Amino acid sequence: MNISVKSSVKKNAPATASHANAHDGFSYSRDHFEELVDIALHHAKKLGATNAGAEASEGCGLSVSVRKGELENVERNRDKSLGVTVYVDHRRGNASTSDFSKAAIERTVQAAYDIARFTAEDPTAGLPDEADIETNHRDLDLFHPWAIHSEEAAKLALQCEAAALKTSRRITNSDGAAVSAQQSHFFSAHTHGFRGGYASSRHSISVAPIAKLPGRNAEMQRDAWYTSMRAADEMASPEAVGRYAAERALSRLGARKIATTECPVLFESPVAAGLLGGFVQAVSGGALYRKSSFLLDSLGKKVFPKHIDIEEDPHLLRGKGSSPFDDEGVRSVRRKVVKGGRVEGYFLSSYSARKLGMKTTGNSGGSHNLALTSRLTQAGDDLDAMIQKLGTGLFVTELMGQGVNYVTGDYSRGASGFWVENGQIAFPVHEITIAGNLKDMLMGIEAVGADAYNMGAKSTGSILVNRMKVAGS
Repeated sequence: MNISVKSSVKKNAPATASHANAHDGFSYSRDHFEELVDIALHHAKKLGATNAGAEASEGCGLSVSVRKGELENVERNRDKSLGVTVYVDHRRGNASTSDFSKAAIERTVQAAYDIARFTAEDPTAGLPDEADIETNHRDLDLFHPWAIHSEEAAKLALQCEAAALKTSRRITNSDGAAVSAQQSHFFSAHTHGFRGGYASSRHSISVAPIAKLPGRNAEMQRDAWYTSMRAADEMASPEAVGRYAAERALSRLGARKIATTECPVLFESPVAAGLLGGFVQAVSGGALYRKSSFLLDSLGKKVFPKHIDIEEDPHLLRGKGSSPFDDEGVRSVRRKVVKGGRVEGYFLSSYSARKLGMKTTGNSGGSHNLALTSRLTQAGDDLDAMIQKLGTGLFVTELMGQGVNYVTGDYSRGASGFWVENGQIAFPVHEITIAGNLKDMLMGIEAVGADAYNMGAKSTGSILVNRMKVAGS
């Protein structure tokens, strides 16, 4: 068993106003963070900075893991940081510290200022325009601290693993189960008038069981599952997570290779979210202004079939990708990113927008709660219905490797899943590679299931792509 504590906060710090939030698990209050940020901004202006921004943040949590019925690891984490960005005209410098003393903050500001003075000038560098800054900081219900002790967390993890092991005699081993309770908060401000911050939480339960066929040298297969939510009481039960993970591992027993072929491919919803992620990366500002994207100049153009829509909604209550503003303090907005297959908007920060001669979309730091849907999807289009639509082809449940070239769109990844014949699963498959081009794959989406599963900030049902190359034996 391993027990560790990671912390940059002194254990015996005095009980000052900055420690007034002990009831929610934090060591520092929002008011104290505001004071620290104001010290940084004041010192930056005193040094002669044209503009400046600063952010103070703190995160803490508990992670417990078990394996084969025994406690394996208990870890408590507590981290804090103050980051400062200084602009001298159009030259930018950045520095950070975990020391919250006034002297340390002023040294950090000085370091950022010195970096800015000797950095090459960039006409597009600077804070966001004042007109784009969010002033209405709505509460999106993102903070639900989980006051769980290590003993209770270990009990939940053991329940999860036990449920997996009890599912079948063929579940003979485990890579372990884990419970995590994490929370953080921050306050950010800059000299264009933005001031804001909030607390958030994220909790999870996970397990990875191993299934084995009878026999000394028999095949073994591993799978995993998890549940993760802002609020602990919205997660699936540990028993349900364990049973489902075990069923997934059992379903992979007897996997075989298949002959190299071309066929339709159905992506299970958790892996289908990766296709949505590929599109996001290709139409994000950094890739676009560097001209390192296979979807250059795609605004207003058809990239998906006309039945596909993608919506971004940053304001979903308790959403995993929700935020009232982006990392620069720019207001976030609900919008159609793709409408009827056509790209309606990119994902831009203030900097990338200026590089492209456009306006920020409030996406500094990434996308917010994306949902890919099809106008053809019916309420009854569950996974079984999607497998029937696949007909004869490959149903992919796991992808391996990073074989995606976002400059050309070339796509090649290791995969495992099931071979489907006449709308019925025939047998599990493994040790294969699927290949194509993302541009063709996105345009080749024939159907999207009603079995939507939220993976982080992206949500989509299973996705059926009309044709891909499958390399087997």
